[in-house]
Amino acid sequence: MAENLQVTDPIEVYEDILEHEDRDTQKFAVALDKTVKGVGNVVMWANVLLVLAIASQVGLRYLLNQNYPKLDEIQWHFYGLVTMVGISYALVTDSHVRVDLLHMQLSRRAQRVIEVLGILTLLVPFIYLMVDQGYDYFYESWRVNERSDSPTGLPARWALKAVIPLSFVLLALAALARLIHDGHALWANLPEEREGKGLRLILWAILGFATVAVALTFLVHTTEEKLVIAMFLTFIALLFTGFPVAWTLAGVGVAFCGIAYLFDNDLMLWTGLEGTLTGLDYLTLGAVVNRVYATMSNAVLVALPMFIFMGLMLDESGVAERLMTSMQRLFGTVRGGLAITVTLIGIILAASTGIIGASVVLLGVLSLPSMVEQKYNNSLATGVVAASGTLGILIPPSIMLVIMADQMALSVGDLFMAAVFPGVIIGGLYLTYIFIIALVKRDVAPVPEGAKAPDWAAVKDVLIAVLPTLALILTVLGSIFAGITTPTEASGIGALGATLLALGYRKLTLRKLINVLKSTFNTTAYIFAIFLGATVFSYVLRELGGDALIEDMIQGTGLGPYGTVFMILFIVFLLGFVLDWIEITLIVLPLMRPIVNGLGLDIPGFGAIDEPALLWFVILVAVTLQTSFLTPPVGFALFYLKGVCPPQIKLTDIYKGIIPFVLLQLTGLMFVFLWPQLATWLPSVAY
Repeated sequence: MAENLQVTDPIEVYEDILEHEDRDTQKFAVALDKTVKGVGNVVMWANVLLVLAIASQVGLRYLLNQNYPKLDEIQWHFYGLVTMVGISYALVTDSHVRVDLLHMQLSRRAQRVIEVLGILTLLVPFIYLMVDQGYDYFYESWRVNERSDSPTGLPARWALKAVIPLSFVLLALAALARLIHDGHALWANLPEEREGKGLRLILWAILGFATVAVALTFLVHTTEEKLVIAMFLTFIALLFTGFPVAWTLAGVGVAFCGIAYLFDNDLMLWTGLEGTLTGLDYLTLGAVVNRVYATMSNAVLVALPMFIFMGLMLDESGVAERLMTSMQRLFGTVRGGLAITVTLIGIILAASTGIIGASVVLLGVLSLPSMVEQKYNNSLATGVVAASGTLGILIPPSIMLVIMADQMALSVGDLFMAAVFPGVIIGGLYLTYIFIIALVKRDVAPVPEGAKAPDWAAVKDVLIAVLPTLALILTVLGSIFAGITTPTEASGIGALGATLLALGYRKLTLRKLINVLKSTFNTTAYIFAIFLGATVFSYVLRELGGDALIEDMIQGTGLGPYGTVFMILFIVFLLGFVLDWIEITLIVLPLMRPIVNGLGLDIPGFGAIDEPALLWFVILVAVTLQTSFLTPPVGFALFYLKGVCPPQIKLTDIYKGIIPFVLLQLTGLMFVFLWPQLATWLPSVAY
């Protein structure tokens, strides 16, 4: 998976072809773009208000020894506003996650055809559903003048519910603008737009998946089971068109709701399949609106934009550059010293940001030119950068762990503590491998010419660079582990601390603050959009009996409790080759909860953890999903890295370089599998 790193400005993109088009219509489309972007540029500042609201809440609680429910609700009101408005902003700026494997090989004209078809067939039905049912949902709340459940909470809860239909109207405007732009470009038919492959590549891929789907349907008996298989494979097939993952999920969910309705009413008997009793129709699908509201008012997920803001602000503060400069002096005479430096910085960044793209790009920009200059082996250099950059998804505070905690009804603090030792073990394996390979193969990581032995000045520089960052990390994680703050509160404190750190380093300007806000806005938006799509997809899947089918298939293997866990991890590992961690976490992981709970696993909880087996299992999945960032063909850390590599480094070098690190990740997974205490001991101590 890879999300586009560049923001598309429709005015610049279409200036050269405007003469071929209806100027009035094109100006209308540009006006729509400006409207959506203008609203987004205002709403993104709510993230600053969110930081202040969280900091105020913590301060008032400890100063006045009182809780303020209004401040709690203000936080998730800001979160709901930012995420819902952000999905249209991300569409205008083309920032949604997509599978680029085949998409990037297509001509711009073919990409436009896919976008037009995708918007009309997948996105428009979803928008209509959410505007229509969302308005009814808001109107009912407004009619009864719904307010907070807490007597001291906020009045007019209907105001937040009004955001649902309004935000999808804004999304409709963004989609209309893209349709107009694409339609005019297709009509103009400029020669440069036809450079690249045509749609035949995509059609062959879809045909292949359709063949597999038909073959697999013979393995199951009921119509519902056949629909479940067809639904999964349709989703995966459409992913390879390059249409955004979020809207592919949502569109496939709506489409299969319609198909199930036809089967329920015996309108599909011509297929030779029996009718169904799913109960799915337009009104029952409208129930997802309530789930959307529950997601946008989820106090746990408020931590998501805050940890993203914290990581991006630390990147802007220049911490990584200071660490790279000082640590290079410290390890300058050690064989493989630069690779060790990159890994250590990766571990430090991992404990301060869960944004994989930012970490990989930053490490690549800072270290790859130096590694090439010092004649490092290209494969080792790229493998070290890619693997070190992905540690942030596992080592807390991690946005993946926040989402997993929400989906599996576990404590975020417990998951953070459970991930500490596995994350450190994998980082330690990286360092051990680099040290050994540099000694055994002296040409892959040579000592730079003229390197000087470290002195006390070098040690002092490292301490000056490391201590402020470590202090911030300890403040965030320590406050969670000590029970001083909730993970959501700690995320806000971390965001404020990262901002103060950037101010202290004199790196923070208004332009950089705006860049951080835009990146936070976009990143949160495309993750939340996948939440929306997965909500529709999962709802329809469950109504079709998909959870029961998967549970029966896994439990029917007869592998025993630990064999079943191993098989699930193997399936997750394979899914990581074609799916992003977000889709696996939102769709596949919740289906595993009843299966794991029913295995009767004897995992030590030390008398303090309620569900030690589930906690251990989630950490195993988290470690497994770390490999999804590195495994081709769609491991998006590879795409990020390729974008900043020097020209002499090829994609094949990157693929070769990540192989030993994927094996090291799997070794770390084996340690946690064999010794569950590595995941469960630390959370138990916190009690």
